[in-house]
Amino acid sequence: MSENITTTEATATATATVTATDTDVLRPVTVDAGDPIAAAALGIEVMDAQAATTYLVVATVNVRSGPGLSHPVVLQISGGSRVSIICQKPGTTVNGPLGTSNLWDKIGNQRFVSDSYIQTGTDGYVRPQCA
Repeated sequence: MSENITTTEATATATATVTATDTDVLRPVTVDAGDPIAAAALGIEVMDAQAATTYLVVATVNVRSGPGLSHPVVLQISGGSRVSIICQKPGTTVNGPLGTSNLWDKIGNQRFVSDSYIQTGTDGYVRPQCA
């Protein structure tokens, strides 16, 4: 199943286009951000309007499966890209282009980037702490 997710700051609505199997019918699905149960049923993590804000990645950075250098690298993001931060969590301390930080930004399911590579405008939290 592939999903294309669009968030809109004004309405905080997530829209998913679900590619169906041969036994289903292809259909667009709209999930209101206020209905996390429906979103979860579709495997969609709905972010609120603040999370729809994107932040600049200042240099190419490894994306890891968890908040630390001991977690495997799952992909890389090029400098100049922009990411949405879902939540933040302390982890391994990293010395990056924006300084030294133990804060890690969750940008997707099992996708974490050291905050020392993301220009958030602060050394502290800009999103809630991850559970």
